[in-house]
Amino acid sequence: MPPLMGAGAFVMVELTGVPYTGVMAAALLPAILYFWAVWVGIDGYSARHDLRGIASEDRPARRDVIVTSAFFMVPFTILLTLMFAGGFTPQYAAAWAIAAGGFLLFFDGRGASPSRAPGRLAEACLNAGRQIAMIGAIILCASIVIGVLGITGLGVKLTSAILAGGGGTLWGALALTALACLLLGMEVPTTAAYVICVSVAGPALIRLGLEPLNAHLFVFWFALLSTITPPVCGAVFIAAGMVGENWLRVAGSAMSLGLGLYLIPLAMVAQPALLNLAASPLSALAAFVLAALGLALVSRGVVSRGKPILRAASGLVGLGLLLGPALLH
Repeated sequence: MPPLMGAGAFVMVELTGVPYTGVMAAALLPAILYFWAVWVGIDGYSARHDLRGIASEDRPARRDVIVTSAFFMVPFTILLTLMFAGGFTPQYAAAWAIAAGGFLLFFDGRGASPSRAPGRLAEACLNAGRQIAMIGAIILCASIVIGVLGITGLGVKLTSAILAGGGGTLWGALALTALACLLLGMEVPTTAAYVICVSVAGPALIRLGLEPLNAHLFVFWFALLSTITPPVCGAVFIAAGMVGENWLRVAGSAMSLGLGLYLIPLAMVAQPALLNLAASPLSALAAFVLAALGLALVSRGVVSRGKPILRAASGLVGLGLLLGPALLH
């Protein structure tokens, strides 16, 4: 989710040559669509199972929420201001944001708290070191795989296999790429799965007419699927353990509520204008509205209560709105 998109976004910048701001602008509307689809799904699920919101006495105090939000907003505001208003590089902006975050360690919700700062700073440094080590290991391993693919010529053969297996059609190649991303995501972290898969499938998708950034975003989105898709679905197992529920039932609910992960990458291909917010905002917003309506109808058809025939009709109409534009070209 822009503006902070994790390590994958910075890897995408290096692989595509597109500036970070360009990647962020392209990813913004699809990310909002995902949260929209989840919100519609949760609303329908709550109505179907007669769930109620959190009681007022169980909600956190407004002051605590504001103070906590402020601690997050200060570094993010500095980061975005330096990148967009100042025109500085992401690395320079991130350095100042980190410095601001370090300064905030001397404060808490009650004001200045210098006595707690050393412990907080040590914990922050340890967590940062772990994250950097993990990202470095991912990039190193992915680079080795990419190097092997390039030296042995296996990458070209795999690209040709995807083109042949897809019957020379874009949608056939997309289906094979999505399957490869799902399988890789079960074994390695998301960023590594994205780098490896886009190195193999990216050239095939681009050769079939897909824009490079669109191909990279498609692969990255499908690399996320393993978090909620059996048999691995690590997030599902954690959630099932927390609520004491059968993991297969939790996986079914997660897949129905998170259907945006499956459909939005396809919508990005069917409606490329979704990614052109910076270059053509009006057409991007028009595609966004169409996709949002389609996702809402599909989500209602899958999750909500109602007659099966009406739910099926809602889902089909929603799919038509999402993917129909591709059939008109």
